[in-house]
Amino acid sequence: MISYSDLKKGVQIILDGEPYEIIEARPLKMAQRRVVLQTKLRNLITGNLISRNFQQGETFEGAEISKFEAKFLYSHRGRFFFCQKDNTSPSEAKPSEVRDEAKPQRSKRFDLTQEQIGQSSKFLKPGQIVQGMIFEEKVINVSLPIKVQLKVVEAPPGVKGERAQPGTKLVTLETGAKINVPLFIEAGDIIELNTETGEYVKRIE
Repeated sequence: MISYSDLKKGVQIILDGEPYEIIEARPLKMAQRRVVLQTKLRNLITGNLISRNFQQGETFEGAEISKFEAKFLYSHRGRFFFCQKDNTSPSEAKPSEVRDEAKPQRSKRFDLTQEQIGQSSKFLKPGQIVQGMIFEEKVINVSLPIKVQLKVVEAPPGVKGERAQPGTKLVTLETGAKINVPLFIEAGDIIELNTETGEYVKRIE
């Protein structure tokens, strides 16, 4: 069992029969009451976010999540397709080609919606290795590395002006995602970013 004092970011627990991961956790002292823990949790099956307060003395069942390495193949109509990393079949094809594949080759595939994966889905590129999650013998989701490297494909000139943030500019990455970066970043640069926050980390030299 997981106690109240164990609750922190990254801990996975069972609520209402489904696995959740704590995204945020902070203590809140109520007037003339004991401290409660304000949390934001993400349903690992649906991707839905909820807010929940917990009180001292509460205990929770830990979510038994097993993990395996998976590879992102492609996205199509809002769904993201993956295969087990050790799947060596020549099956990294687009949907029109997938329909003609031999049935056995597809057993190691799985797909998820953008809602399930969350905001980090916009940083997925073909060939990206992720962690697949299994709950009750079913693949329920994936998690990206906290930091990934992506190529900048479009970048305006680095001239100060009306930007979203002072000293930054909006660029487009190879996955289609748009993020703010320092003014010195140019098209063709490889940058490292945080997939949890969507923020620029550094340029790769």
